[in-house]
Amino acid sequence: MNRVASLPNLARRGVRLGLAALVSAQFVLAAATPSQAQSVPVVRDAEIEALVREYVRPIFEVAGLSKSGIEIVLVNDRGFNAFVAGRRIFVNAGALMMSETPNEIIGVLAHEVGHLAGGHQERLREQLARAQTMAVVALALGIGATVAGAATDSRGLASAGGGIALGGQEMARRGLLGYQRTEETTADRSALTYLEATKQSAKGMLKTFARFQSALSLSGANIDPYQTSHPMPRERIANLETLARESPYFDKEDSPALQSRHDMMRAKIAVYMEGASGAKKLFRKNPTSAGAAYGDAVATYLYGNPRSALVKVDALIASSPKNPYFQELRGDVLMKSNKPEQAAAAYASAVKLDPAKSGILQIAYGQALLATGKTDLIRQAVGELRKGLDRDKEFVNGYAYLAQAYNQLGEVAEAELATAESHFYSGKYKDAKVFAARAQSKVKRGSPAWIRAQDIINFKQPGKKNT
Repeated sequence: MNRVASLPNLARRGVRLGLAALVSAQFVLAAATPSQAQSVPVVRDAEIEALVREYVRPIFEVAGLSKSGIEIVLVNDRGFNAFVAGRRIFVNAGALMMSETPNEIIGVLAHEVGHLAGGHQERLREQLARAQTMAVVALALGIGATVAGAATDSRGLASAGGGIALGGQEMARRGLLGYQRTEETTADRSALTYLEATKQSAKGMLKTFARFQSALSLSGANIDPYQTSHPMPRERIANLETLARESPYFDKEDSPALQSRHDMMRAKIAVYMEGASGAKKLFRKNPTSAGAAYGDAVATYLYGNPRSALVKVDALIASSPKNPYFQELRGDVLMKSNKPEQAAAAYASAVKLDPAKSGILQIAYGQALLATGKTDLIRQAVGELRKGLDRDKEFVNGYAYLAQAYNQLGEVAEAELATAESHFYSGKYKDAKVFAARAQSKVKRGSPAWIRAQDIINFKQPGKKNT
């Protein structure tokens, strides 16, 4: 896995870098508040994204959201967390790594889809506005009582004024928390409905809540259930277990093939998050599994000898020649070995084998062609990079590689426009406008490039008059 970046304002896409190990103590499944989702460190990985989308696709269909354009965003965080914001479901890499079976993470995703299908975000915004109004009214009443107390020289009445203000704000806060707990319960029930409709077990969902309960018990925390935005784990389990066990699919297990893919995903995340021994620790009870072998190859690529890594990757390919992500890893190893032409061949195989048609793999192919330094291959790189960006328009590094390719070919206007796009999707709007203006001055007025440059120049950042 090799894509990480910040996601300011929920609109960016990650760059192709190593996964950093960020620590989180959160154990939450939630509908996000606006403050939760302002800047999110994002992971980009073709293999993981394809698998998670495969998990959630049937849930979207039964929830009536298959054509809603909802995106899945992977968050660079160890904590077991998932939340929704806008038309996106955010899932922590830590949640994927800790989920021992596909069914566990599918239960998490079903819960988040419940929030989206129920329109909980929109209603939460209404509740936030209402709570704010209540708090303001309480504060005004409190100030009025305090002023009256001062005018009459009555200390008791003045003190009561402060109590009115604080009490009103506390009532508003408790009302909002109570509302959020209700919505969480509704999302839980919706998840059960989706799982049964797709002939899947809710056992993994219950196991997730049991994990939360265990974490709370080990922490020794004494939590007031009325001071949280979520039902307590024990309460959630009690509310759901009877209904979950009534399903004819409760004891249904994930297929061996899907479990193997899930294990390989977990192994990849473990190596990037926990270091060279991450996958070994994760699969210490099953050291001969596909996940353990894949994790060993990824660890050797990142921390060991490229030659040894290539031997291990080739063994994986021999065992599963149609796996596009083994070819992708082969390309990564060869790029690290400074063999870009061979890497390009591996990435080309990955692109050909990839059923998800990921723009990430296409961009990796273009990057390898660019790295050869050969003019004919650089021209080919431009085409591959453009194909990748057509599939994944917000993948920032793709524009950076495209700008480099155009620059090496002497096509300055195109290079400046690609640079403007890179800055734009990174949230650097001022720099984007500068490069867009430069590009626009060099192309024909009214051409597609001119119009795109004008769009960037005219862009106004939401909530700001000037950008």
